[in-house]
Amino acid sequence: MNIELTPEEVRVIGCLMEKAVTTPDQYPLTLNALTSACNQKSSRDPVMNLGQGAVQRTVRQLESRYLVATREGARNGVEKYTQRLCNTQLATLRLDPAQYAIVTLLLLRGPQTPGELRTRSDRLHKFADNAEVTATLAALIEREEGPVVARLPRKPGRQDHEYMHLFAGEVDSVEEDLATRASSSAPREDRVAALERRLEKLEQAVASLAEKLGEPVDLGHDD
Repeated sequence: MNIELTPEEVRVIGCLMEKAVTTPDQYPLTLNALTSACNQKSSRDPVMNLGQGAVQRTVRQLESRYLVATREGARNGVEKYTQRLCNTQLATLRLDPAQYAIVTLLLLRGPQTPGELRTRSDRLHKFADNAEVTATLAALIEREEGPVVARLPRKPGRQDHEYMHLFAGEVDSVEEDLATRASSSAPREDRVAALERRLEKLEQAVASLAEKLGEPVDLGHDD
């Protein structure tokens, strides 16, 4: 995806997506309701403490990128906000209900395993089993338009991989994992090559000395 969001933008979009499904009678959200949703202590990781001013600035940033729309209440003129990241007339991202639930949870709670996603998804979408969650994640990774989810390297002591959304840029831990492997293997290969060169020089020196002395030498190589 060519969409890169700040942590505050991720939280605002995630909350709007969540509340559109879990509390449709209160959606679109007022600034007060959206701020409360952003600062919830449950179902959020990390827990944030955003003021209304910060939330409103974030909404304006998203609005300028056509990722949030503002509506004015017909009765009281209070502004209300809706998300335009996916499944709207102008959005290019189309998600089915299962995919929508997964993306929402990843936006709100960060990296999670299929089991965690299934356990936490009941209010958004009911998955039959972990296999269905994994299949949904695979579909989000293999999208023709580009992945919106990435699988992270398995953590030590964990049986399952965690998955993370890609709306905040490339996932650092994936890149770091690959970079770490490359950087750690390169010095080891250099050291081996250096030792082999030194051994070759020593063997040549021993052979030369033996030739001068007229003595046979066994360097221990197998035929």
